[in-house]
Amino acid sequence: MNIKRAKEEIEHTVKAYLAKDTMGEYAIPSIRQRPILLMGPPGIGKTQIMEQAARECGVALVAYTITHHTRQSAVGLPFIRQRHYGDKDVSVTEYTMSEIISSVYAKMEATGLKEGILFIDEINCVSETLAPTMLQFLQCKTFGNQAVPAGWVIVAAGNPPEYNKSVRDFDIVTLDRVRRMDIEPDLQVWKDYARTAHIHSAILSYLDLHPQNFYQINADVDGTQFVTARGWEDLSNLLDTYESLGLQADEALIRQYLQHQKIAEDFSAYLDLYYKYRDDYGVEEILAGQVKPAVYARLLNAPFDERLSLVSLILSGLNTRFTASRQADAVADACYAFLREAKQGFSTLPADIPDGELTLFAQMVTDYDAETQRQRAAGLLSHDALNTRLQVYAALRSWDAELRRANAVSTQPAFDLLRTQFQSLAEARDQAQEAASAALEAAFDFMENAFAESQEMVVFVTELTLNPASHAFITENGCDRYFRYNKDLLLDHRKAALQQELAAEARRHGGQ
Repeated sequence: MNIKRAKEEIEHTVKAYLAKDTMGEYAIPSIRQRPILLMGPPGIGKTQIMEQAARECGVALVAYTITHHTRQSAVGLPFIRQRHYGDKDVSVTEYTMSEIISSVYAKMEATGLKEGILFIDEINCVSETLAPTMLQFLQCKTFGNQAVPAGWVIVAAGNPPEYNKSVRDFDIVTLDRVRRMDIEPDLQVWKDYARTAHIHSAILSYLDLHPQNFYQINADVDGTQFVTARGWEDLSNLLDTYESLGLQADEALIRQYLQHQKIAEDFSAYLDLYYKYRDDYGVEEILAGQVKPAVYARLLNAPFDERLSLVSLILSGLNTRFTASRQADAVADACYAFLREAKQGFSTLPADIPDGELTLFAQMVTDYDAETQRQRAAGLLSHDALNTRLQVYAALRSWDAELRRANAVSTQPAFDLLRTQFQSLAEARDQAQEAASAALEAAFDFMENAFAESQEMVVFVTELTLNPASHAFITENGCDRYFRYNKDLLLDHRKAALQQELAAEARRHGGQ
């Protein structure tokens, strides 16, 4: 199965295992809650889907790479305890709590979440001394004499033997106690994730042109060469940061992430061209409605991969604006909700409390920050959600400073000042929305003049539909040309599908 289906299965399993009956007991007894065993090549995204699944299910996550552990850290250290059995005092060997089990309890204390996922990676690559412990863990859900707490779902992951020489096979007894899922790389599924994760547009454009280079592991006389989904994502983060710092990523740097000589060379050359197209065509000028006269003439003789790269650059510029608009909208909505809560709090303050409004607002801001840190520690915030809460907190601290500077110590002046501060935030949100809408209209102007209803327009409209940022922005703010082209393209797709069905039906009748 692909990684998306695996994530859905894990989420469904977590919900099923944590479901309770009318008596408050788990509907599926712990002994029948089979651990999930994910088997797939390295770098495919097994750890990332665990983080996503835990966040979306609202549970905690404790993750370990078991190859970093010894038998003592997994099982615990032995110690002697005195016991009285029958008429004898005897010394009995017991074990301290496993570091892994201890981490589960520590996570519960730190986050306040009593249920979660215990994820053990590389479980079939452990040392010979630790192997029996891992089998016991999968079969009995214990480390040594300590059981995994109730309400914690066990997920383990490993690599098939063709990818790791230290892999150990599981016996039938163990496999009969787990739910095994075999995962394979899938570019289209990864692209769905990549759009949400804001993977660099050059990478997505390159993989559209060279899908065979998405995931490869090749062993020859020169050693093992490989490129993985993890490598592309880590490279994307580096490219974004390098661009913000004005630095250039060269082939030597790219090969540190794409450890496949030919693919690294090919992507490095493409990245240079990608940046060149951005500057030569003037993508920012296109999105500002100021297209250079020579652009259209150049496109007449440009090869398809160059035209597709330009479309990708335009989409990237739009998505930056869509994301900024959506972020500004989310921040404004959160601040508005906070403002309403503050107004309600001000109205209930006793009149004889000195500086009551200032004290209450400051405490509310402190509580908001504490909740952000709690959710952050629990892993419940996506990158975008965390960014929103941090921006909200920065705005609230600024408002708090303004209240103190103005010495607004009564309800109405304090609220009026806060409302003025919010108005500035609302205006910034409107400006971001207008800038994104104007850029979208300019992009359609260019696409119509440059490509009309060609394949490039199909790619453009399709990506606007598939990208979460653009889809959400257009759904909320509208764009007549998008809806028109999307409808026409959908109609053409249906016509093509119908023609294929009719042709197939004709072939069937012709063969009878």
